[in-house]
Amino acid sequence: MNARVLSGRPVAAAIQSQLSADIDELLRQGKKRQLLIVAATDDPSSASYVRTLQRFGGQTGVTVTVADLGPDASEIDIRTVLETASADENVHGIILQTPLPDGASISGLGSAIAVEKDVDGANPASLTRLLAGEACFAPATAAAVVELLDHYEVGLAGRPISVVGRSLVVGKPLLHLLLNRDATVTVAHSRTADLAAATGTAAVVVAAAGRAGLIRAAHVAQGSVVIDVGTNFDDAGALVGDVEAGSVGAVAAALSPVPGGVGAVTTALLFRNTVYGLPDPSGSPSLPAAAGAVL
Repeated sequence: MNARVLSGRPVAAAIQSQLSADIDELLRQGKKRQLLIVAATDDPSSASYVRTLQRFGGQTGVTVTVADLGPDASEIDIRTVLETASADENVHGIILQTPLPDGASISGLGSAIAVEKDVDGANPASLTRLLAGEACFAPATAAAVVELLDHYEVGLAGRPISVVGRSLVVGKPLLHLLLNRDATVTVAHSRTADLAAATGTAAVVVAAAGRAGLIRAAHVAQGSVVIDVGTNFDDAGALVGDVEAGSVGAVAAALSPVPGGVGAVTTALLFRNTVYGLPDPSGSPSLPAAAGAVL
């Protein structure tokens, strides 16, 4: 593979370093920051991700609390915890972990998370604010794509960008984040009739369809930048992205890896959102506004 590797690890490390310094200052002032993770699943992948969040919190100085409700929790049980945490001044960020029990949905329960604590953009009101250009947190994975591109100084304004995927977690919010940066955006997906035509002339291709190996060399232009947001598992149980890295890496100028790409940045942004919160419309915040936040 000849493509430059756009690792998310140095991006996450830089965010973590700044957060640690700012948390130290807050602690000297007698102030803490707490991130609450609400989980209602026994899924091993979910448990592994929660441990990742706990490690990052421990390294940064943010208190990470897990409300483990178990896979049999009712929608009412989950909503009650979310509403209670939203009203708790000692909780600064809330994440609703997936998967959820049968009958419960992120779209239905996300509305129970206060917008100012909705660090992963799960509340439909956060997406509405994003579209309206109001202060909100964009879904962290979508924001992480832009953060990664900015770190590696990939220009966005005026450039053709193809987003492959239309989920509320990545594709749709990313469309608006990129439009806010004056990019010219095309949205395609796994059922696009001619996917290569939709992506083949783009300067940047973001693969977020949730299908392993969907994007191959024929789908990208020579010298393009490819961001892989996919999280799939192959037959051997290894984590793989939506991009066929071997063939695409021979054509693209740069490619983000899976693992070690967007995912690492997503984790860091969840904590940055928790620490800094939404921008204060009435004046300058005491700490820098979260990059995942939108004005």
